Amino acid sequence: MHGLTGIFDNQGVPLEKQEFSWKEIASKPISKLDDDAFTRVRVILMNGIEQDALRLKHIGARMNKSLRLPLAQVRRVEQHQMTSINWLLSSDHSPLETTVAYEQVAIEVTAAVAQNEPDPYQAQTYRFGLLEDFDHLYRYSAMLDRLEGKDANNILQGYTDIIPARPTSEHHRAPESDLRDNYEKDSAALITKIHAAMITAAEYQTHDYYMNIGPLFADPVARQLYAEIASVEEQHVTQYGSLMDPDESFLEKWLIHEAMEVYNYEACAKQEDNPRIKAMWERFLDYELGHLNLVCDLFKQYERRDPAEILGGSVPAMIEFKSQREFVRKVVAEEVNLRTSGSNYVQKQEESPLSLAYRTQMNTPIIPSNIASAGYEWRPGTELAEKKS
Repeated sequence: MHGLTGIFDNQGVPLEKQEFSWKEIASKPISKLDDDAFTRVRVILMNGIEQDALRLKHIGARMNKSLRLPLAQVRRVEQHQMTSINWLLSSDHSPLETTVAYEQVAIEVTAAVAQNEPDPYQAQTYRFGLLEDFDHLYRYSAMLDRLEGKDANNILQGYTDIIPARPTSEHHRAPESDLRDNYEKDSAALITKIHAAMITAAEYQTHDYYMNIGPLFADPVARQLYAEIASVEEQHVTQYGSLMDPDESFLEKWLIHEAMEVYNYEACAKQEDNPRIKAMWERFLDYELGHLNLVCDLFKQYERRDPAEILGGSVPAMIEFKSQREFVRKVVAEEVNLRTSGSNYVQKQEESPLSLAYRTQMNTPIIPSNIASAGYEWRPGTELAEKKS
């Protein structure tokens, strides 16, 4: 265990010195083949976190006139951080390959968070969600094989299994059974607050990506598959977002979000193998420390409270960006039949009748995720090893 205050002792780069040029923002992308898959995992995760930073600050500005200028100033920098990160994805990734990469992020990062989370109920929620993203990966991998004749493992690089889990067709729940019990702001550990903000951000990005690219496919099954899974991703955003305490003030949420950004850039910088990308993580870590210190000052000014009330205490070791295969296999074996009834986790036979009715209605007359994966079983090098009829 170590205190996050050790990270926060650094004042970072002052906001007025955080500058960009178009050449920096649109720099050379990573390589699909030569860079490690976890470099791309970090790229996609941090893009989603910066996207959520913008979202939170735009919503906050609608409700806080006195904060509009500092929100706009920090947002401008985070817009350029987000662009710098997102533009690292190379053009040789097809939209379906990028989708497979998004699901790898959801599985590996959520699995790491689930093992790092001290609150048993919140950890259960992360395990529940990762099983569904794990099945989404299987469905999209089947689609990639069908449409492009490609093996999804070229993207996954052997870190993540491609097998079914809780079937996507059974993810569709009534809204009442997607809401979760929230942490209590005055008693929850800081890492619990960081995890909830982090995974909500990651899932929000996935939802938006699927909504944007889904209509661009000509294949009718692909269009239906993206529509189906985008709906589940909205459920996931609902689920993870409801883990946060709604009684936190806006400035409290902003402070937690900046701490979460610092936490993740620190983890990225320590584990990145690509020197150029590592330098970007280190630079943006310094920028986020500058943002965090600015928000600490605003927190003192407007709430007359010490930021240490929120940022104090200790957290587990940094999230590890590595294959979580064995943990995921264990969760699949033990929890694939878990369902929800209200905010409770229950066995399959105890699932909410409202969810069963909703699912029956949505799954009639077709279930795109079942059609997409019909007859599909992943084997290495399918596009090379099998003759396509």
